[in-house]
Amino acid sequence: MDNVNVLVVEDTPTDSDALGELLLTNEYNLVGVASTYAEALSLFYKNKVDIVIIDVFLNGNAEGITFAETISVVPNKSKPFVFLTNSQDRQIFERAKLTHPFSFLLKPFNELEILYAIEMAVEKFNNQTDVFLSEEQDTVITNEYLFVKKGRALKKVLISEIVYIEVEERYCNIITEKEKFVILISLTKILKTLDTTKFCRTHRNYIVNIEKIVEIIPADNLIILTGNRKAILSDKYKDFIKKIQVLR
Repeated sequence: MDNVNVLVVEDTPTDSDALGELLLTNEYNLVGVASTYAEALSLFYKNKVDIVIIDVFLNGNAEGITFAETISVVPNKSKPFVFLTNSQDRQIFERAKLTHPFSFLLKPFNELEILYAIEMAVEKFNNQTDVFLSEEQDTVITNEYLFVKKGRALKKVLISEIVYIEVEERYCNIITEKEKFVILISLTKILKTLDTTKFCRTHRNYIVNIEKIVEIIPADNLIILTGNRKAILSDKYKDFIKKIQVLR
């Protein structure tokens, strides 16, 4: 697997040298070796990186996990990474697991395991279907959150905080309890990324968060949501009520 750019974050010279030699021998591009959190961030932003190999502990601290946490939430820059560690501390493992690494390997590392982990991580990452950009590439959407362009920045919005989504021609209004965001994306496309047990289409122009429903008034084709917000309930989509347990 050539033409893959690998960043190594490792503060032990013998390990970083061994990793570098292994990568170059197998025709990977080694874009750099960082021994600190700051160096890792600098190299990550300055180079085209396809995957990162990260030592959990840098200079005695779990800065490798901190680095992984940082790059995991950067819109348009998220990349797969593999952890290396000689620690068998369960708490460290639990914290590392929250960053969703593609592999967690123990030192001393096995060369074949490293190569397999890199190949599988890159392929799995590139085959993901739950992350995409909108037509203007101003929105990043995953199962848990979305980044929406607001002014000159991309703002993180938790999916769980969305009250409802309303479509206006080619635009979608994302309504949370505190803010409104407008993105250029079809309602059908955004619906495909949402958990259908939590979000339901109630009208050709509306998707509501079931957990934010306060009251349903079928006779008036109306749904009352958190913050006294209102969504339309059309006859075509009234079947969604069957998904909600109703006491009679």
